[in-house]
Amino acid sequence: MLFCHKFAQLTKALWKSVEKDWQQWIKPYNLNINEHQILWIAYHLEGASISDIAKFGVMHVSTAFNFSKKLEERGLLSFSKNADDKRNTYIELTGEGDRLFLETIEAYEPDTYSVYDGALPMKELYGKFPDFTELLTIIRYVYGEDFMHIFEETINTFDEEFTEENGSLVPEEKTTSGPSM
Repeated sequence: MLFCHKFAQLTKALWKSVEKDWQQWIKPYNLNINEHQILWIAYHLEGASISDIAKFGVMHVSTAFNFSKKLEERGLLSFSKNADDKRNTYIELTGEGDRLFLETIEAYEPDTYSVYDGALPMKELYGKFPDFTELLTIIRYVYGEDFMHIFEETINTFDEEFTEENGSLVPEEKTTSGPSM
């Protein structure tokens, strides 16, 4: 019981900080956290099903569907059905959705994120941010291999398509640091 209580208290405190900072980050784009997360997942999983969105977004299927519908109404997502399986609904970013998502990524400022600031002393001391090995093991056990596969895919996509400059992600073709002379 003590382990569960400590874990609950610590993760709740961490989430509260992340939630506040995340809401501030996306507020100028008239998005809420669920909508932004759906855009994020759709960016990585082209043609993701609503079930995929719910599973990876750790939200109820009705939440994933309802917020996806709102994004569709704004012209940020499109809905489709698979010709072979009409039971599942799939979403994909529109051009406008892709543009808005990338704009939010470029607008991210790490020094406005409390968790980032809190991890900086560890980076300075050890030369890197925490790698979350133990947490990843717990999450893998709780949510399964599919969840971890998608999680790792999204990290790899960011590694391939973006460069980190001063704590912010910049699309690969837009990096500001030119070749050294």
